[in-house]
Amino acid sequence: MIRHATSADVPVIHAMVRELADYEKALDEARATEEQLREALFGERPAAFAHIAEDDTTGEPVGFALWFLNFSTWRGVHGIYLEDLYVRPAARGAGHGKALLTELARICVARGYERLEWSVLDWNEPSIDFYRALGARAQDEWTVYRLTDGALGALGSAG
Repeated sequence: MIRHATSADVPVIHAMVRELADYEKALDEARATEEQLREALFGERPAAFAHIAEDDTTGEPVGFALWFLNFSTWRGVHGIYLEDLYVRPAARGAGHGKALLTELARICVARGYERLEWSVLDWNEPSIDFYRALGARAQDEWTVYRLTDGALGALGSAG
């Protein structure tokens, strides 16, 4: 079962974000707090949205998708950028990841959004194979760039 996340889900979302960061070998970079997630998802002006995948028999959260809107100047409409998709290892293979992506695709279709996009680490072959099986195409001609920490501060304070 896939459902919208609620404020009560923030502790489990936070825990799964950390599990994902550990899997991606970047746990030290996962500095978000529960309060930051709560504000981003459920504050006065939510900046992101989340869905929870629940185990069909126990009702326990076993995965999540956290996403936000982006905009395509070429298409002239919004799309969804999937920031995180995670299913706990014990629950993998039961269709939860596909169900989460299906829900986001359903939202795109219903709202007239023309893109559902995300990034995947190039070494994560199981995820890459999963995404390809769904019909997703890698955007190999694009390279992601990122400014953080000192480089972001230096550029942001340049006069």
